[in-house]
Amino acid sequence: MCMIELFAILYGVKMIKIAVVTGFAGFIGTTFTKQLLESGWRVYGIDKFTHVSNNFLINSQSDNFEYVNEDISKVKWLPECDVIFNFAAESDVDIGNQSCDRFIKSNIDGVRNLLDIVNNRIVLRADKPLFFQISTDEVYGDLRDGIYDETAILNPSNPYAATKAAADMMIQSYARTYGIEYIIARPSNNYGLFQYPEKLIPLAVKRLLRGKKIKLHNQGNPVRTWTHSEDTISAIITLYEKAERNRVYNISSEFEQNNYETVTKIINAYYLGKINRSVPNIEQFLDLSFNRPGQDVRYAISCEPLRKLQWRPKKDFDEEIISLVNHYKKEFRW
Repeated sequence: MCMIELFAILYGVKMIKIAVVTGFAGFIGTTFTKQLLESGWRVYGIDKFTHVSNNFLINSQSDNFEYVNEDISKVKWLPECDVIFNFAAESDVDIGNQSCDRFIKSNIDGVRNLLDIVNNRIVLRADKPLFFQISTDEVYGDLRDGIYDETAILNPSNPYAATKAAADMMIQSYARTYGIEYIIARPSNNYGLFQYPEKLIPLAVKRLLRGKKIKLHNQGNPVRTWTHSEDTISAIITLYEKAERNRVYNISSEFEQNNYETVTKIINAYYLGKINRSVPNIEQFLDLSFNRPGQDVRYAISCEPLRKLQWRPKKDFDEEIISLVNHYKKEFRW
């Protein structure tokens, strides 16, 4: 603790914490920004407002929130801040498999641009902020058995994961070359509020609302670990407050199931309001005819370094899925 912080505590002076949050109008970025504001932070948001963005925060009445509509690969200026939380990314695997041009632009060149702005700050007037990268467990690739920890070799299976892996490596190289401090967080598959219906849970509910079959890749056999977005957010805050800098941290509830099991629970929650009973002939609601190119069979990560900081997931998938399905039934998104 520095002398200024000590005096602030002794004399009851509240210090201003400032964060830049890129991708603040996205799925996890929305909930995260909302929590920072409720905790008294000042937040400068950056988002290019694509079709997956939502408007929850742009009508905010908070005096502590300001935002710009901008692509992180084009932004020219960042305010003085304590930390940059980089949530901004192209993340739709199917779109990336068709063409990854915009994935390279956002996920790689966007990160490079932010790093250059941080590195070129006039340090006589401002300290370089912590660069907090929101990465993904997909950078490790898949495995049928076992589990990946933070020391695993990166082996991405699709263009999206490759761009995220490249960004992680670029951040680490800037740390070594220019002295930038970073934390790289690699969460497992997330679920929760504000998710656009390109992802499995809201998309499945939307298909059911329209009387359409749910398109389930590869017979529903791929396995995913599901972590609630609020647990991921609490992990990110824990890492910011307690974690060693210049390290990678996995974030995972370590609850895994295959996609067929996940969709079965969605269908039961949708029609029965519970998951301990099953709708008869579940496959009448499914289209199992499509195989995704480069499909990962199973993701599995451990997060022991994070757990040593006293973080634990609080959300239970089987309890949350019922209320989440009800939410998406009421909150239609184009």
